[in-house]
Amino acid sequence: MQRDRIDSKVWIERLKLEPHPEGGFFRETYRAKGKVTREQESDVRSASTAIYFLLCDGAHSAWHRIRSDEVWHFYAGDPVDVHVLDANGALVTHRLGNALHHPDTVFQAVVEAGDWFAAECREASGAALVGCTVAPGFEFSEFEMATPGMLEARYPQHRELIARLGPLSSRASSTTTQGQA
Repeated sequence: MQRDRIDSKVWIERLKLEPHPEGGFFRETYRAKGKVTREQESDVRSASTAIYFLLCDGAHSAWHRIRSDEVWHFYAGDPVDVHVLDANGALVTHRLGNALHHPDTVFQAVVEAGDWFAAECREASGAALVGCTVAPGFEFSEFEMATPGMLEARYPQHRELIARLGPLSSRASSTTTQGQA
């Protein structure tokens, strides 16, 4: 398997990335000026938002969900597994990567609104730069991080994967929670 190595320190500096509360590094790159409301709701939000997201140094994106669809885009580096749990407990893993070098990967994957998801580099020593686009736009008030034990109790058939990609308590308390897509 060909490796598409990237230097994470260079990308953190070049793209001005900050630590993300769910793991990895990010920077919001786009927030639509156009506003939308969901049916049956009065909250106004940006029509769409986008971020750069970097996974490296063994970090993973811990289990979380949002109330909007999220499209993941692969840019550079090693393949990334985006694990998605739907309301019925079905697990789907999307493998993002350079599909020209890794035939078992795709350049884009969608996580539907309300599904729990987590992501990790396919290889623990890997690094990958991806992007995430959310529509309607991301609002932190709609971000829900899974609490330890909650998903394992609800979906015991996936207990090992859920536990492995759980949140680190120190991560949540030491990072900012504003401006994520």
